[in-house]
Amino acid sequence: MNKLLRVLSIFTGVTLIACAPLRALALDKVVLGTDWQAQAGHGGFYQALADGTYHKYGLEVEIRQGGPQVNNRPMLSAGKIDFLVAGNLLLSFDNMKNRIPTVVVAAINQKDPQALMTHDSAGFNSFDDLRRAKTILVSKDGQFSFWQWMVQEKGFRDAQLRPYNYSIAQFLAEPGAVQQAYATAEPLYAQAAGVKTRTFLLADQGWNTYSSTIETRLDMVKSRPDVVQRFIDASIVGWYRFLYGDHAAAYALIEQQNPEMTPAKLDAEVEKIRELGLIDSGDALSKGIGAIDQARVKSFYDQMVKAGLYKPDDVDPGKVASTQFVDKGVGLDLRRELLAKPLSTAAAH
Repeated sequence: MNKLLRVLSIFTGVTLIACAPLRALALDKVVLGTDWQAQAGHGGFYQALADGTYHKYGLEVEIRQGGPQVNNRPMLSAGKIDFLVAGNLLLSFDNMKNRIPTVVVAAINQKDPQALMTHDSAGFNSFDDLRRAKTILVSKDGQFSFWQWMVQEKGFRDAQLRPYNYSIAQFLAEPGAVQQAYATAEPLYAQAAGVKTRTFLLADQGWNTYSSTIETRLDMVKSRPDVVQRFIDASIVGWYRFLYGDHAAAYALIEQQNPEMTPAKLDAEVEKIRELGLIDSGDALSKGIGAIDQARVKSFYDQMVKAGLYKPDDVDPGKVASTQFVDKGVGLDLRRELLAKPLSTAAAH
């Protein structure tokens, strides 16, 4: 009898395994690399991982955070990661110019969070007022990107320029200084130091690049389009749930990867993301988070040519990004459903 029971038990186990959903047995493994340490700006990806959305879409996702000592960009073309959260379109233009076979497949931020920050007491009431500032602190990367556009298009002068070394100490000590800022970071750091600021988004002044784009290799698009589509769709769902639902589990994962983050810091970042309409605005309102407009990509490239960053024939802007996996309204029903409910305790701060 015991032997019979053991045989039946083995047979039953084998039968259950054989009858299990195939996707549950064979999740597609992909690696996402981010552009910086874990933060609210990556929240939708951590949400999709934490709440099982990626698994639901048949994916086993690993998130590898970037940081001051970690550059995930070369890992994409080397095949070490499958998707990359990139900065803005300038990096994608550079890839194409240098014949690196990658493509943008989604644009999480409809607005680039790049901004200029002033002391509230300095009397700069508009972006145009900043042209009379004596000191504008800009990093080396900024000097060779958005600053060139500001000089060409907005009338700023190189005489105003001073180096920014990613410490806000000089800004805090000089009430008349203007400093480059990431809208979800430096203004919050200044506030924590007791300094009230004003933030002027470059996106509101015509700097119309997408940011927090998702890049992948061209070979992924050609050989594994179903995986790319499922990753994008699941990430979009994750972003809606992170912005408008219970994001406590995502917070826990972010804090695990980046112990410098706290619920209070993450709440402040999420509030800024919503307040400034960085993600859920523009075309995303009708086409879903991640929306891409090819005409906008070309328009930004034309801006950068005018600013002297590229020559007209350096890049074919029509091949920089693909709308194959976005602009389908994924998640809009979920958005309406979540917004129809009172925000959960975890999402209401």
